[in-house]
Amino acid sequence: MQQAVNEAKKAFERDEVPVGSIIVYQNKIIGRAYNQREMLKDPTAHAEMIAITQASSYMQNWRLNNTTIYVTLEPCAMCAGALVQARVKNLVFGAKDRKYGACESVMELVNNPRYNHQLNILSGVLEDECRNLLKHFFLERCRSG
Repeated sequence: MQQAVNEAKKAFERDEVPVGSIIVYQNKIIGRAYNQREMLKDPTAHAEMIAITQASSYMQNWRLNNTTIYVTLEPCAMCAGALVQARVKNLVFGAKDRKYGACESVMELVNNPRYNHQLNILSGVLEDECRNLLKHFFLERCRSG
């Protein structure tokens, strides 16, 4: 999870919402990303989506079976849906997203029994560090107007 936090710090430095993500397969990082919506002018350029693309390229497959994604903020509906579609096995995240979270907070897309795939979830990992990074980012943006 510390590697995902490091990615979130990169986003912060680039004036992006500080969310970072890594995907691990057989103890190796196969996807690593941070939010890049502003830089790429792309609403889908969330850390999770970019990491999924990298991991799929590494695996040479859209199915990311037996992988674990670590992300600093609870995934939104778009990212949660992509995790289900990609067949990611485990989701580990830091801070809950009480506005857009689609894994535990607002809705539970990754464990919907109607889907043919569900994820194992571990939440609250390095939660304070992840939450504080986000708070600091938004406080700084409010001050700068």
